[in-house]
Amino acid sequence: MSIATIVMGKSGHGKSTSIRNFDPDKTLIIQAVRKPLPFRAKEWKPWDSASKTGSVAVTDSARNICAAIERAPSNGKSVVIIDDFQYVMSNEFMRRSAERGFDKFTEIARGAWDVLNMAMSGPEDVRVYILTHTETDEWGQNAKVKTIGKLLDDKIVLEGMVTTVLKALKQDGQYFFSTQSDGTDTVKSPMGLFESALIDNDLAAVDKAICEYYGIEGDAE
Repeated sequence: MSIATIVMGKSGHGKSTSIRNFDPDKTLIIQAVRKPLPFRAKEWKPWDSASKTGSVAVTDSARNICAAIERAPSNGKSVVIIDDFQYVMSNEFMRRSAERGFDKFTEIARGAWDVLNMAMSGPEDVRVYILTHTETDEWGQNAKVKTIGKLLDDKIVLEGMVTTVLKALKQDGQYFFSTQSDGTDTVKSPMGLFESALIDNDLAAVDKAICEYYGIEGDAE
């Protein structure tokens, strides 16, 4: 099965920048919103499905994202990165904002669940990194994955579907990932996966640690 990891954090705290050290030949970035990558990216070309070349696709369709994860190995990709995941939900909500009733929330929740489920049950040894924003409660505490509100949160808890949740942090001008909860967030990671509570903001290094931890050969070299 594939391995899903959530990376959450405030805007500007280094989530997208953490992608910088991946090999574009083995990685597919799926952007829910088209935007320039925040690092030197001349080797990161748009994905061409006909020739199966490139590394950056743009779609906010849950169905298309699921298909991309499922096809990753046949397209030469061992890593799929979804950036930013909350727009898969919020873009659909805005497209359907004129609809009355609550059915749309259930359907949007189903789309989010489908993506998470595929990220966890996709092709063997594929790693899926889900980058998304955080939100806090009404008192400005208890950070969690940002969704489109309580009607969705009542249906699924996204962090509960994965084993590892990291949080992007900025401290004194430097960027890190936290690997353990500080009691006010939903960060978590398996015992022994990381050596410390704060690690470098380098998702490729996280991927290497995950490959070594789970015995995935080839990518952890």
